[in-house]
Amino acid sequence: MQPFRSDVRTAAALIAAASFIVAAHVASAGESYPSRPVRVIAAFSPGGYVDFTARLVAAPLGAALGQPFIVENRAGAGGIVGTEVVARAAPDGHTLVVGSVGTHAVNQSLYPKLPYHVLRDFLPIARLSDAPSILAVHPSLPARSVKELIALARARSGQINYASAGAGTSTHLAAVLFEHMARIRLVHVPYKGGGPALVAVVAGEVPVTFGTAASVSPHTKSGRLRALAVTSGQRSAVLTDVPTIAEAGLPGYEMLNWLGLFAPAGTPRAIVQRLSSEAVKIVRQPEVVSRFHAQASEPSPLASDEFAAFVKKEVDKWAKVVAATGMTTE
Repeated sequence: MQPFRSDVRTAAALIAAASFIVAAHVASAGESYPSRPVRVIAAFSPGGYVDFTARLVAAPLGAALGQPFIVENRAGAGGIVGTEVVARAAPDGHTLVVGSVGTHAVNQSLYPKLPYHVLRDFLPIARLSDAPSILAVHPSLPARSVKELIALARARSGQINYASAGAGTSTHLAAVLFEHMARIRLVHVPYKGGGPALVAVVAGEVPVTFGTAASVSPHTKSGRLRALAVTSGQRSAVLTDVPTIAEAGLPGYEMLNWLGLFAPAGTPRAIVQRLSSEAVKIVRQPEVVSRFHAQASEPSPLASDEFAAFVKKEVDKWAKVVAATGMTTE
């Protein structure tokens, strides 16, 4: 029996040694990261909420981790183009994406042939912020309230256009949910990002948008657009004079934009945890909070594990919304 016991001890020693090597490798991966500049993909054009948030967080992440975090705008197909870049990137933490409720919840159900799976191909790092959209209209449109817009849309069914940042984005989803609940029909005009969509509405080319508060609020304050309501369930802490859609004429309506940082699946957990810890600290910094508030958004940090559970719930929730509304990419 002695040889058997010796073999068991030898096997146990080998397993322990292997475990130590793996643990040391994982720890080393986190400590040596990043070894070169990190790409942070913003899957929409410059000037919108995603771009603003990516740039707000990237600079202090680079300062904290000792390498530049460079924001790269890769717009197209409702965020799919840029998001796919990260899904296919090497899982080493050097290519990340700022994902949204559109790219990392809605699109999973909206696009039957989505070239990646949100839950399979990404690791949530940290939730960063959230913000309501603003239902805003060009001053030339004769609607000064949600009820007036609904009445006008019923009188001009299929004749009033709205601009979105692209099919499947939060700006599109907010409008589709509004149409469904108000029982009206608007005409979707998708753009390649929130920036171009907003330019079109400010210019009067398209009269309605459900743009993000970060991009729309400066124009409503200047009078170039008229704010009718916010899409959140409660009034925004920084837009207290603007009613919610629910209180302004469509009870039960709620749509909130959230943004978070994601890495490709397979990225070492030590790297994800290090990024998560730094990102959560950054969005809690008073100067960062102030900049969020200046853009009518709120920091809403969640660390990696909590954020992963949140994303799973969001995917399930919006799958039901897409099915109920008949929302399409057309």
